[in-house]
Amino acid sequence: MKVLALETSTPACSAALWVDGDIRERFETGSQHSHRILSMVGELLDSAGLHLAGLDAIAFGRGPGSFTGLRIAAAVTQGLAFAADLPVLPVSSLAALAQGEGKGRVLAALDARMNQVYWGAYQCEAGSRPRLVGAEIVAAPADLPAPPGADWWGAGSGWDLHAGRLAACWPGQLAGWTPGRLPHAREVAALGAAGFACGEGLPAEQALPVYVRDDVAKRSAGNP
Repeated sequence: MKVLALETSTPACSAALWVDGDIRERFETGSQHSHRILSMVGELLDSAGLHLAGLDAIAFGRGPGSFTGLRIAAAVTQGLAFAADLPVLPVSSLAALAQGEGKGRVLAALDARMNQVYWGAYQCEAGSRPRLVGAEIVAAPADLPAPPGADWWGAGSGWDLHAGRLAACWPGQLAGWTPGRLPHAREVAALGAAGFACGEGLPAEQALPVYVRDDVAKRSAGNP
């Protein structure tokens, strides 16, 4: 199985190539996502001796995250998938974050600005994809729902900004958190490959971002 993956939902820009379980990745931070992502794709394909048409599918981080970043990933995925007649695999950027932690219970939080975070609680079992507990939401730290049980682990830029407030919400339930963590394309690739194996590939036109913040989505629809 050969799956290309893109992740541009945060200040990090990355692309990865999954080939029968082996993963290659290009990862950078900065604000050059629209200029770098196609170069990264080309570098990965060249390094593996592959062409776009030789892939099985393209996975992408569908959000939530930066509105501009989500549009980049979705647009590039659509364009590549249409060109090579490939299915697409939307992957939650929060689930990708949880996937990379290697913990049993992960509270994934990405900075949503306006003193809010994009949030998802995930149960993670070895050999399985992270399972969302509840729903992905955007809210201020004080308004987030309490996760069930204990031994939760925090990850994501939302923790970098709001760790004190988040930890204070659930005393005794948090085991710790990882500073500086952002979702990677390698995690999107792993989850996308699992989805493809389960027959979850979609037509190229369904490579669409998920904003979570409804008011942003509505404004963007009127102001492309």
